[in-house]
Amino acid sequence: MCYNRPASLGADGGESIYTRLTHEILTGGLNMSVLTGACIIGLSGGPTSVINASFYGAVTTALNTPEITAVLAAEHGIKGVLNNVLFDMRQEDPEELKLLMNTPSAAVGSCRYKLADPSKDSADYNRILETFKQHNVRYFFYIGGNDSMDTCEKIGRFLNYTGYECRVIGIPKTIDNDLYGTDHCPGFGSAAKYIATSCMEVSMDSAVYDTGAITVMEIMGRHAGWLAGSAGLASHFGAGPDLVYLPEIAFDVERFLDDVLELYKRKGSVFAAVSEGIHDNNGVFISDYAAAGDSAKDAFGHVRLGGLAAYLAAIVKQKTDAKVRGIELSLLQRCAAHCASQVDISEAFTAGEYAVKAALNGESGKMAAFEREDGESYKCSPVLLPLEAVANLEKKVPLDWINKSGNGITREFIDYTLPLIQGEPCRATDCSLPRFANLQKIRVY
Repeated sequence: MCYNRPASLGADGGESIYTRLTHEILTGGLNMSVLTGACIIGLSGGPTSVINASFYGAVTTALNTPEITAVLAAEHGIKGVLNNVLFDMRQEDPEELKLLMNTPSAAVGSCRYKLADPSKDSADYNRILETFKQHNVRYFFYIGGNDSMDTCEKIGRFLNYTGYECRVIGIPKTIDNDLYGTDHCPGFGSAAKYIATSCMEVSMDSAVYDTGAITVMEIMGRHAGWLAGSAGLASHFGAGPDLVYLPEIAFDVERFLDDVLELYKRKGSVFAAVSEGIHDNNGVFISDYAAAGDSAKDAFGHVRLGGLAAYLAAIVKQKTDAKVRGIELSLLQRCAAHCASQVDISEAFTAGEYAVKAALNGESGKMAAFEREDGESYKCSPVLLPLEAVANLEKKVPLDWINKSGNGITREFIDYTLPLIQGEPCRATDCSLPRFANLQKIRVY
């Protein structure tokens, strides 16, 4: 079995410039001067079941670095920097910090806050600079997805313009797996594992009666279908969706009905998995059909999706006498730490650790990423990518990883995803319930 990365990720068949740069960083080959000062670590965007592992990787590495005089965590991401609400991580119990490795959500809070272009509106940036100067912050680490890397890039650009020396490194996080340039993103493996596991369980449950049943499961993913495609892992292992629809292929409701009804006539039951971001030929989200024009948006202008499974289930019900269910996994996909991948947890920690080491060796304006080696066995190494080459770009599922009918995935998708969901974490429990980190969050002034 060959675990190849998507062709769109730019594999060059040899040692990349990022791999060479990484070697120089870790061996001290860049010969950068030592920069002494505090660091701020922030979390941004939708949380995952492993974002705290990245946070812990950055925190524990910074705590053990003499050049970093204070390790500060921003409450609710960049908002904490703007409001000067920062927590002193040196005052946390080290044993409690270790529990972050298996704690879901975002331990110090997250946010969705869009910074303006610094060349047009510098108000927020001036406030950020004021906070940095007050605490002598010389290192800034931001954990997040596409929009968070945009925030990171803008801050780095502004600091360069003002001449304030501070190294800025982005740490990848998103269950959507749509960050450009990196082979995969911490958070995806665990979400994919949860989705595949849940699909296997639902598949078994939905077939228990001798009456016809049609199940439609809605899975996260706005423009990239990595999560919905993960439902296909369940099918590959014998119990999963009959149909899988990704947003990379335009969705036709009538064709969907034809697919479902044909299978129902032949099998007596159907299980379909659909990405929340499926859209028609005009780019209109199918969920908008159900929302009746509701155009609520988040801070970055993204339409809030939802209600797709219920809508598709309702139109299927009109055409059949089957028992029809619409299931929306919703937040469970990103907080199911009980079903996390140990590979994902370990790589999330590595991303945080690597980011701090890179900054200490003089790097700035970069994002920690992962580069997969071609071959029969899975091997991935951390690398650096320029923030401007990552921010606001999306990595989608290659079209040749989707079947010709547009309603399933190919073996290439399975081979890519399987290594990322491996391993069962060893978690602390209390009376058979998970024991999560409980930080003191002592504020600095």
